[in-house]
Amino acid sequence: MRAFWSILKREIVGYFATPLAYVFLVIFLFFSSFLTFKNSFFELRQASLRLFFENMPLLFIFFAPAIAMRLWAEERRTNSIELLLTLPVTIGQAVLGKFFAALSIILLALVLTCPMVFAVRYLGDPDMGPIWAGYVGSLLMAAAFLAMGSFFSSLTRSQVIALVLAVVCCAAFLFAGSPLVLDYLRTVLPGGLWEVAESLSFQTRFESMQRGVIEARDAGFFVLMTAGWLWANVVALEERRAAG
Repeated sequence: MRAFWSILKREIVGYFATPLAYVFLVIFLFFSSFLTFKNSFFELRQASLRLFFENMPLLFIFFAPAIAMRLWAEERRTNSIELLLTLPVTIGQAVLGKFFAALSIILLALVLTCPMVFAVRYLGDPDMGPIWAGYVGSLLMAAAFLAMGSFFSSLTRSQVIALVLAVVCCAAFLFAGSPLVLDYLRTVLPGGLWEVAESLSFQTRFESMQRGVIEARDAGFFVLMTAGWLWANVVALEERRAAG
């Protein structure tokens, strides 16, 4: 655990030692608020953050990979990954330390949106269940996107390439359950394989949480997706160390 906490602390300090964390927080807060009020938030006259959470999947498609792109790509570009892998730290500890450091930035970004909650409570009497469920769902979804971004960051030296690959992958999982995609998959996939694609849709899982219902299968889906991509990250780094 000491090695894990050392890497976690090192990564968090690294985020705030550069403008990256500040830029991320400012841009995320701006767009999360802008998109909410742009969609006639006040005109609806509803004490709800439904419009706010509807934008979370689209925002995290870009922001989670943007946070994750430097996790391993930067280490590979500067060759500091070779030094890191020679330390008395397992690859699993390094992956988890970097992952939770990046996740803490996303958690901070969500916490900083709390004025939206205060505004809704001031204007009306909202049902807090869907609001808390929306935040939990947003964090679980962001964690899965972040794990994907961490995996792709470990495959390349270029942060830009890692960002593009992660965004494409996140978008594929998000829109897998959309009617347009499902109509296309029904025509090209045999049997019930299109139903498998629908079951992997992040949007479908997140929408149920927006309604205030956190089912074990939905939460477990995001946890398993996160764990699976982190495991793939560890395997990719193990292969790199074995190769050389």
